[in-house]
Amino acid sequence: MSTRTLISPAQLARPRGKALYWVTFTVVVALFTLLFLGPLYWMVSSGLKDAQEVVRTPPTLVPGSVEPGNYSRAWEVMDLAGLLFNTLYYAFGALAFQLVLDVAAAYSLSRLRPVLGKAILGMMLATLMIPATVLVVPQYLTVLDVPVFERNLLNTPWAIWLPSVTNAFNIFLLKRFFDSIPKELLDAAAMDGASPTRTLWSIVLPVSRPILGVVSIFAIVGVWKDFLWPMLTLPDPGKQTLNVGIYSLSTGVPVNVLIAALTIASLPTLLIFLVFQRNIMSGLTAGGLKG
Repeated sequence: MSTRTLISPAQLARPRGKALYWVTFTVVVALFTLLFLGPLYWMVSSGLKDAQEVVRTPPTLVPGSVEPGNYSRAWEVMDLAGLLFNTLYYAFGALAFQLVLDVAAAYSLSRLRPVLGKAILGMMLATLMIPATVLVVPQYLTVLDVPVFERNLLNTPWAIWLPSVTNAFNIFLLKRFFDSIPKELLDAAAMDGASPTRTLWSIVLPVSRPILGVVSIFAIVGVWKDFLWPMLTLPDPGKQTLNVGIYSLSTGVPVNVLIAALTIASLPTLLIFLVFQRNIMSGLTAGGLKG
């Protein structure tokens, strides 16, 4: 069965068709490159300008005077080292909890088949339809006075870690991958006397490295880019994350130094994406086919 396209193969084979194709392709690629890399270039270049040039109208595309000292000044004035350490601490703590609890939940729904498992998964996925801002108030009241334990978790890492564990999207990704693991492999482990926990540790997790990498990246980036929740639950300046700390210390800081600080804060997640983009795509598509 032939596939219909806007330009037929016969027209595309002609010189005029080829020229039209390559012109359209070049324009589309250039446009999307400009849309995605334009803001990044503006941020990096503005961090190299002096204070007067940053606010100049119309803005300059190339810095008239390059001042790389803005970045070192931003690092010292805004205490980016301490804020970076706090953010890494919260991010990797959230990652550890998600890997343990989300993997356990996904494996239970996929292989242990609990009673009402499909209903539980459906209710989890239904929570993705709820805007995150709607959940801020009930989550804040819960953290302010945890039921049963009657503990106040403000200004503690638990205020960041515990809400991040309830990630329905990551559980769904993990479950879908676990469903794609050949049943014969798990049956062979069961025949050898392996318990469900032993099967998870020795069979499932080693072959699930792609999706575990994706979930890890999502967990780290989720904590890294969050702003509203850390601002509410971490009022102590010494315990704030990178985004909240930069916002709190932005008063009285020159615009070029502030933009340099924002550039530094953006680099880690950008590097993670550039380095692991193939792993992200392979992990997201790894559970699409069973084999």
